[in-house]
Amino acid sequence: MSREYPIELTRNIGIIAHIDAGKTTVTEGVLYNTGMIHKIGAVHEGETTTDWMEQERERGITITSAAVTCYWEPKFIKLAPAILHPVKSGEAGSPAAKFNGARHKINIIDTPGHVDFTVEVERSLRVLDGAVVVFDGKMGVEPQSETVWRQADKYGVPRMCFINKINQTGGDFYKSLDSIHKRLSPNAFPIQLPIGFEKEINGVVDLINMKSYTYKDFTDKEFTVGEVPANMLEKAKEYRHRLLEKVVESDDALMEKYLAGQELTEAEFLSAIRKAVQGGKFFPVLGGDGRGIIVQTVLDAVTNFLPSPVDRGNVKGHDLKTGAEIERKPSDDEPFTALAFKIATDPFVGRLCFFRVYSGKLEAGSYVLNARTGDKERVGRIVRMRADQRDEVKEVFAGDICALVGPKNTFTGDTLCDVDKPMMLESIKFAEPVISMSIEPKTKADQEKMGIALSKLAEEDPTFRIRGDEETQQTIISGMGELHLEIIVDRMKREFKVEANVGKPEVAYKETIKKTAEAESKYIRQSGGKGQYGHVYLRIEPLERGKGYEFVDEIVGGVIPKEFIKPVDKGIQESAANGVIAGYPLVDFRIALYDGSYHEVDSSEMAFKIAASKGLQEVVKRADPIILEPIMKVEVITPESNMGDVIGDLNSKRAQINEMTDRLHLKVIDAFVPLSEMFGYATALRSMTQGQASYTMEFDHYAEVPRNVAEKIIESRQGINVRKGM
Repeated sequence: MSREYPIELTRNIGIIAHIDAGKTTVTEGVLYNTGMIHKIGAVHEGETTTDWMEQERERGITITSAAVTCYWEPKFIKLAPAILHPVKSGEAGSPAAKFNGARHKINIIDTPGHVDFTVEVERSLRVLDGAVVVFDGKMGVEPQSETVWRQADKYGVPRMCFINKINQTGGDFYKSLDSIHKRLSPNAFPIQLPIGFEKEINGVVDLINMKSYTYKDFTDKEFTVGEVPANMLEKAKEYRHRLLEKVVESDDALMEKYLAGQELTEAEFLSAIRKAVQGGKFFPVLGGDGRGIIVQTVLDAVTNFLPSPVDRGNVKGHDLKTGAEIERKPSDDEPFTALAFKIATDPFVGRLCFFRVYSGKLEAGSYVLNARTGDKERVGRIVRMRADQRDEVKEVFAGDICALVGPKNTFTGDTLCDVDKPMMLESIKFAEPVISMSIEPKTKADQEKMGIALSKLAEEDPTFRIRGDEETQQTIISGMGELHLEIIVDRMKREFKVEANVGKPEVAYKETIKKTAEAESKYIRQSGGKGQYGHVYLRIEPLERGKGYEFVDEIVGGVIPKEFIKPVDKGIQESAANGVIAGYPLVDFRIALYDGSYHEVDSSEMAFKIAASKGLQEVVKRADPIILEPIMKVEVITPESNMGDVIGDLNSKRAQINEMTDRLHLKVIDAFVPLSEMFGYATALRSMTQGQASYTMEFDHYAEVPRNVAEKIIESRQGINVRKGM
């Protein structure tokens, strides 16, 4: 089997945005305009291609990322061959001509906008080459817009912006653009301007070729190409001038030509935009109705400006044998290297592992090495996904995004590679859960099924955790928010036929320390025969928030044999998992084992593990322990008449008001509020404002709980799993 589309004509992009900005609708518009579907499905009617889960269709939101593939041949912007595929040093010639205006293959991942499912955005951006950030033209930049923008920054993903819904009442392209400049980047700039305002919008002015593209109805299939409207000519010239100034900054030769007062050719202009976008220094902005013909200009921009796997360059990793950093080219001729970025349970084929191929090719029936485990996995079936549909393929190539059916021990973040030339790619890090609840099966028959269901759901979602509470014998599930856990429980019921009772949501508090301390701990047992003896000196010190746990072995001279060092580390970690002052996990500390002693006969791994566990309890008490709580970034949008009540209520919730701004005829309040104060807020806010206000919130950071609140938390934990008070 040979490659159907050159890698240079492959685009792997994500559609990312705040909830309700219209990501899924834009994806529908893309599929419609590329001929993949023949009717644009409505989100509120549960008809869309990528929102295929029952819960998504019922709620009208995206919960899980969905992959689809479409094909597009640029219509309006056709880059010169030398730009798309430049001749490299040493090449006799370039096959560029075949790429000029050719049909491109576009792999799209439609991601959720709700903050509870931000894991889907995180892992998608890790494997994508570019992104389209969608904004609600009536709202501009919203909280999750900032979150996904930061995530794209983290992975260095080039992106472009699409301001959606500007043809609706309240839609404003220029106000939304201004919010992007203020809150995200001053380097986002239009490459087209809308013709008209709100419902009168009937096309765009292209600032690159200074042509107008108009339509009678946004559902038209073809544009009418003409001159720039006379009443927009001066504005278009001004914006084109500013656009030129921004993009030539990325090309010294073009900058010199521009400063010398020479006119750039259209090919040079396009080349400058492409270079600036791929260098992460410029973000093209377009606008319109995501359901309509305007999406064709978005597709042109995707194919011309966002990078192919080749443009993104070599992938870096580590040689499993030597540990040295190595690189692989995005080529079919290189050894196979891929990253597993998602595990899903398919009701028809079972376990699916989504992966992105960075180099080489893979055939069904062959074997790959899991770099994390060192185990071989047989490649059974390979499928290309179309949302919840599957197309089986025999072979995949560099740049492809596909799924393996049935891998047993591969999980999110694992590297799959050539058995003979192993390589480890950087894995994916995820946020810690901030909310928990107890769950128990309704019947004995549900007991075993619940365990299986929860395990499978945890395999799919790295931000979903399960643990057993030893004191209460309950199963505790943790996630990113109330909706997240609600969906988990609903999926258990529908997909795994498990009925369960759930407790009230609880905040995922943590414990940490504020100062350095030392302690000695001995564990001695003698009851006839061989005894137990473990003796350690521990020193603990605080780390920055989010740094986790560090263990330092400072033993010299063999005062504690090496075989007892790991048990000490393990004993500390196990004890830290249940905290010291209120039974919450102890985090952000470094602990050093700096002295101790052992007995030739009585010392054992178990004795040192117990001594370390007891030692942690003692040393933490001396280190000024505190409780940490998750602080949420909250945005409330309210009519001005209700603003006083809303602010007063937020202040009663220990809120820190950061900013109050205007958005159209509404007031926007940005604040930090402890998660523990936000339960039931949706109902309270509706009641307070007669249903006219709305809010969003996302996790921002952990902070110390005030002493009076901490005392109540500890008191409430008495008799559950508290060790001793502060």
